Amino acid sequence: MDSFISQLDYPLFVVTAAAGAERSGCLVGFASQCSINPVRFTVWLSKANQTFRTARAAGQLAVHLLRPDQHRLAELFGGRSGDDGVDKFAGVPWTPGPGGVPVLDGCPAWFVGRIERQCDDGDHVAFLLAPVEHGTNGPPTNGVFRLSDAGDIAPGHPAD
Repeated sequence: MDSFISQLDYPLFVVTAAAGAERSGCLVGFASQCSINPVRFTVWLSKANQTFRTARAAGQLAVHLLRPDQHRLAELFGGRSGDDGVDKFAGVPWTPGPGGVPVLDGCPAWFVGRIERQCDDGDHVAFLLAPVEHGTNGPPTNGVFRLSDAGDIAPGHPAD
């Protein structure tokens, strides 16, 4: 299976969550549109991640598309852990979205989705999202941030 998976170069996203006064976010590689009508999108969050714990108590999640030149933002959300006391939102421009979920400014596209259901899929949990609000800041000029762009980002915590 490794020989198949090593061929993939899918987009990565930053997912943010808010529950009460707690905010968190992480870089996500497991995400996909999963229905056309009605539109639905699923993100899988690692159970080891602080964002997972926040998301379990949240009503909405925000999903952000990145450009390849937003490596610093990807590294912040993928290589640092809120479990270490890091405030990933300090110094990063963002706006409160529905339910207070942080919407990162400057991303080419984002949406906030209401959490419809959660499904335990092993070391990750799937969050099925129904979009409630979205925005764009123009098309990504040089494509989107992909797995191959993140090869030098050391994960902020182990996957399991």
